[in-house]
Amino acid sequence: MKVSVLASGSKGNSSYIETKETKILVDLGMTTLYIETKLKTLGINPEDIDAIILTHTHVDHISGLKVFTKKYNTKVYLTEKMLKDINEIFELKNYEIITNDFKIKDLEIEIIKTSHDASDSNGYIFKNNNKTISYITDTGYINRKYKDKLSNKNLYIMESNHDIKMLQDGKYPYHLKQRVLSDKGHLSNEMCSKYLKEYIGKDTKKIILIHLSHENNSEEIALKTLQENLEFKDVIISKQDESTELVEI
Repeated sequence: MKVSVLASGSKGNSSYIETKETKILVDLGMTTLYIETKLKTLGINPEDIDAIILTHTHVDHISGLKVFTKKYNTKVYLTEKMLKDINEIFELKNYEIITNDFKIKDLEIEIIKTSHDASDSNGYIFKNNNKTISYITDTGYINRKYKDKLSNKNLYIMESNHDIKMLQDGKYPYHLKQRVLSDKGHLSNEMCSKYLKEYIGKDTKKIILIHLSHENNSEEIALKTLQENLEFKDVIISKQDESTELVEI
């Protein structure tokens, strides 16, 4: 499998995953032009995207969906509650409702329910040819029942949203600080590190940190927090307006 985080942060999020037979996007929270440009930089024709899989329907994860799906008629995989949210904005015509684990060509996808202040939210485990990717973003915590499922994956793409002290000392209003820190908010650097320390194993090759807050985090602090808790060096920090390298596992 190959992966590139095309954009990640409060202004928009989208990632690209490919196998031998399948090309997908996870979320589409940037403009169609931005996504087209980043895909073409990777040598990918946007017309060849087989599916868009949504984690949830907050604007920073779906803002480009209307234009992209109208232009390319790409199938969107989402839950019933997510579809209801989308249809209040525009009519989504090509979609598939997901309730259980599913498959797109040679790509197997397991659903991990996350905890966020959206009508519904998912994380995913992607599997192909004995390789695995864990993709977790926008959640206040991860249920312990998923520990075995999430352990010893080859690649972890994990939210590391905020530094708690920066958030508490920052300019966000009190109610917004409480929202971010809540069980339906976002994973802090500390929580991200805690979970990864539990999950990583001998088969883990790389970690990509995503959804860093522009106001309440920094690449240096997120990386320092992770490395203080883990003896793991192969870490990529995603950016808002730059795609990561195309990582192969």
